[in-house]
Amino acid sequence: MLGLERRELIMKKLRRENKVYVSELAKMFHVTEETIRRDLEKLENKDLLRRSYGGAMLANNTSEELSYARRSNINSESKISIAQKAAPLIHDGDSIMVDSSTTCQALLQQLKDKKNITVITNSIRLMNDFLSSSFTMICTGGALRTSSCALVGALTCQALASYYVDFALISCKGLDQEKGLMESNESESEVKKIMLRQARRSILLADHSKFDKTAFVKCDDFSHISCLVTDDLPSPSWQKYLEERQVRLIS
Repeated sequence: MLGLERRELIMKKLRRENKVYVSELAKMFHVTEETIRRDLEKLENKDLLRRSYGGAMLANNTSEELSYARRSNINSESKISIAQKAAPLIHDGDSIMVDSSTTCQALLQQLKDKKNITVITNSIRLMNDFLSSSFTMICTGGALRTSSCALVGALTCQALASYYVDFALISCKGLDQEKGLMESNESESEVKKIMLRQARRSILLADHSKFDKTAFVKCDDFSHISCLVTDDLPSPSWQKYLEERQVRLIS
């Protein structure tokens, strides 16, 4: 097993359990404890965890603001998997609103060969990354949040409210059956809420780590979600919950 693959699995375990132990990981992956310590050191250098005596803990909280670069390194394989599953939902000629999430960035990469796609986004990172693509790119304007490369505020919301699109593509920080879609900050939450209301259909992209997770602010409920695309089949409880709300599940 490659070190990169092992570290991805370590992070998956850490997100499930919030803490991991060096001795346990060494036995699980059949490597030395020193190898695991080097893995944890590399992950800590990416600001993904905090090492403690004998192991490591997840470094986050409900209102934590993760940089775009840091988010790009989290569950990268899961994001690609989600993007590949979601891509067939978008067709030539569609108009889409896209948030500033790294999962949506992965999906746009999968859509580059489609024709006549119009992308409306509040992400300056996406505007730069797809500058040379065939997409028709429309930027909202607004105040810049440097941590997420996202434009927010009144100007952003006014711009979004003037368009009506085929699809809204968003991600979120957490999903809870009682609280709904959760985000780490109010300004980006408001942007996503407007995107969902301006779209004929909405697609939520969320990897397995987002389920049963609470964040700082409620973004919306599932009544505005048409389809949820994830990387792994959620629990039977979640399957029933989504079915009752007529949310299509793709996993």
